[in-house]
Amino acid sequence: MIATAFAPGSIGNVGPGFDVLGLAVEGIGDRVTVELTDGPSRVAGVTGRDAGLVPADPSRNCAAIAAIAWLRGHGDERNVVVTLDKGLPLAGGLGGSAASSVAGAYAAFLAAGAPAAPPLELITAALEGETAVAGRHLDNIAASVLGGLALSRSIDPIDAVAIPVSAPWWVAVVTPEVRIETRAARAILPATWPQAMWIQQMANTTALCHAFECGDAELLGRALDDRYAEPLRSPLIPHFLEVKRAAVLNGAFGCSISGSGPTVFAIVPDQATGSRCARAMQNAFGEIRSTSHVGAIAKMGVRREHETLKRPDTRHPGPDTQT
Repeated sequence: MIATAFAPGSIGNVGPGFDVLGLAVEGIGDRVTVELTDGPSRVAGVTGRDAGLVPADPSRNCAAIAAIAWLRGHGDERNVVVTLDKGLPLAGGLGGSAASSVAGAYAAFLAAGAPAAPPLELITAALEGETAVAGRHLDNIAASVLGGLALSRSIDPIDAVAIPVSAPWWVAVVTPEVRIETRAARAILPATWPQAMWIQQMANTTALCHAFECGDAELLGRALDDRYAEPLRSPLIPHFLEVKRAAVLNGAFGCSISGSGPTVFAIVPDQATGSRCARAMQNAFGEIRSTSHVGAIAKMGVRREHETLKRPDTRHPGPDTQT
């Protein structure tokens, strides 16, 4: 009745795909341990990045909320003791609350010993945690559950689709020491938009998905063009234009803001280019201190701690086969 799950961090929006696209990144994420209890729920401890900022109240802790949501959705009235190891910053633009929520839901599934964890059920439970702290959106959650590039077609009803990624591309992410709260970053965006602008945004988003699926780097470079959020949010990130220029000059296909920021991400062809871009991006931040990570696009989403092999795909279950 105790289990640990790891959920990868993710790039929200992926440029033009506002609240629609998420991209999971290997090597960074949150770990959540859930122990089932007949007593009251509690948060036993939080370690790692921004640990002191994570709520210890289980009614405000997204991992605990998601874990309880998964249990209640399966008729289980037990509560949870949650331990959280944060690898992702809070309000950093890397899907930290989403990863904690997803890992909490999956750890609850593991601890309960349920026979299967369909992605739809995990996403539904994780959304309860994400909504409590960051708002009701699925882009980061879907990527952390499914891995790779995920498309959130609808939130009500939930409809999330994994987009195949054919090229072995990597991601360079740089997070400056600037705090941008997700709700505040959403508040500055317009609720309505001129028709010509959203037509171009739809074209860029569709082309971006096609570029990932076909491995078309040139198309990706043209399509990674956010006309909606980036122009309004970039002034919140010091030296953003210099950072973006540094990434492209050092071999990135394209560069934009991850989620609400302040993290800036670049899609690159390989690890070596990613390392070079990350250094250049950090240098471009000048006096602003920053951290960086270079990771492959994660092929696998949430998993049992230490699990390395890909779980059987349950997204589109078909008839049983015999060999």
